Amino acid sequence: MIPHFSYKEIWEQKAKHFFQDHTESNRGGGSKWWGFVPHSRWRIPGPRFSGLRSFRFRHVPSHLHGADMADGPVAQLLLQRLASCDGGLDSLELSSALGLEHQVVVGAVKSLQALGEVIEAELRSTQRWELTPEGQETAQDGSHEARVFHSLPPEGLVQSELMRLPSGKVGFSKAMSNKWIRIDKNAPGGPRVFRAVDNVEDLVQAKLQLVQDGEAERLSEKERNELKKRKLLSEVTLKTYWVSKGSAFSTSISKQEAELSPEMISSGSWRDVKFKAYNFSSKGVLPEGGHLHPLMKVRTQFRQIFLEMGFTEMPTDNFIESSFWNFDALFQPQQHPARDQHDTFFLKDPAEALDFPMDYVERVKRTHSRGGYGSQGYKYDWKLEEAQKNLLRTHTTAASARALYRLAQQKPFSPAKYFSIDRVFRNETLDATHLAEFHQIEGVVADYDLTLGHLMGILKEFFTKLGITHLRFKPAYNPYTEPSMEVFSYHQGLKKWVEVGNSGVFRPEMLLPMGLPEGVSVIAWGLSLERPTMIKYGINNIRELVGHKVNLQMVYDSPLCRLDT
Repeated sequence: MIPHFSYKEIWEQKAKHFFQDHTESNRGGGSKWWGFVPHSRWRIPGPRFSGLRSFRFRHVPSHLHGADMADGPVAQLLLQRLASCDGGLDSLELSSALGLEHQVVVGAVKSLQALGEVIEAELRSTQRWELTPEGQETAQDGSHEARVFHSLPPEGLVQSELMRLPSGKVGFSKAMSNKWIRIDKNAPGGPRVFRAVDNVEDLVQAKLQLVQDGEAERLSEKERNELKKRKLLSEVTLKTYWVSKGSAFSTSISKQEAELSPEMISSGSWRDVKFKAYNFSSKGVLPEGGHLHPLMKVRTQFRQIFLEMGFTEMPTDNFIESSFWNFDALFQPQQHPARDQHDTFFLKDPAEALDFPMDYVERVKRTHSRGGYGSQGYKYDWKLEEAQKNLLRTHTTAASARALYRLAQQKPFSPAKYFSIDRVFRNETLDATHLAEFHQIEGVVADYDLTLGHLMGILKEFFTKLGITHLRFKPAYNPYTEPSMEVFSYHQGLKKWVEVGNSGVFRPEMLLPMGLPEGVSVIAWGLSLERPTMIKYGINNIRELVGHKVNLQMVYDSPLCRLDT
């Protein structure tokens, strides 16, 4: 009977015996060493140790300790066996003969290879059949259908109760297919399952036991494939070494030095010492250095795209902005909901901005209050006190407004293309896709007679460089652009159209008070930096990308960003 242990018992036994010597006093001494090594016949249920599911304690003789060294006892035994044979040795057969794990012998082979031409080792691959964990259970306890059959009493069992058994669902269908059981759907209390035969022969268990005993070749290919389809059997590739004598073969080997010490040089002993060959293909230790955050990697790619398209980067170094540049200069009314404290972070100190171009402020006030430039305005009492309030900027369009105002002061006017990628702040409810601060990407083009067609064309060029080719445009509303469009792209993974940006043509009520010539149009578009970064790096929660929950190892391990074009 093969014992089963709980996790706690396994690790208690490991702690008790691992690296502990015992004395066999009844047999006249001799220490033995206990190791905790894998074995396929001791099962540990559960998913927590997916790579360490099967173990048993195995006695390793004390004279085989140090098996991983080139001058260790396993390497010596390998050389002695090799000296006494004419051809070569198979590493798997040798491990069986020595009663060792195959990997221990492989370690000795690789250690001897490092010495030079002492041995020659040829890697060989063979296919073999092995039981899966479920197959091991079936070989021991019987197939699901046999367990269902043996669980039925003479008076039968209600089908609902049978289905609750561990092997009920799988075993019921297989047993019905084999005609081992029958079901009476008209029985009192609901459908009832009875035995249809007196005894059954569990051929599945018998076949698996043949494989377990190393006789898989006795099964036909069809039988093996059926067991494989039921995930009871798997075909694995076994890699072994065929070891033969090298040109410098010897049964006596000495330890090679790995380092040249100052003492060796001063004494001259290095002349008589044999050194290990230098491995020029080995990887060196990675030097310590800084690591770019994934956001910064994607930002670099976006910035390169803008520069390739001839854009100039706008200065965006002022996180604190006045309400005037953030809202009023964009023809956004002072009673707009976006200016409420529920959406915007206002500052207490300093609470107000004082430095404004007052002639421009007067033109903005007049446009809001009474209209102008072909517009009737909003017809309300515009207040300077409201425009002076300081806040954390809610969009980088505030930087675009400053850049366009500076452009308007340059005479004569010359067309310009600007871009910015920087942080903005909004009083958002935090969740998996929203933060109170994020990055905004914005592009602006100012020239004579620009139309919606120019905007669509430049958006197509921009998104094509991002690897996004299937675009759709949907009419939208923005306070400072008219017309306005939302940009959608077809997502192949989600199989639907998703929004990738917003765009529009700046209103004359915004541009003409700045002093830009009539006939000059400004097209603009924007998108976030976080969303494409999350898609590129497979991150589902934005709080794992930005904030105090960021795993620094993710920052270290994240690959270079390459936007598919």
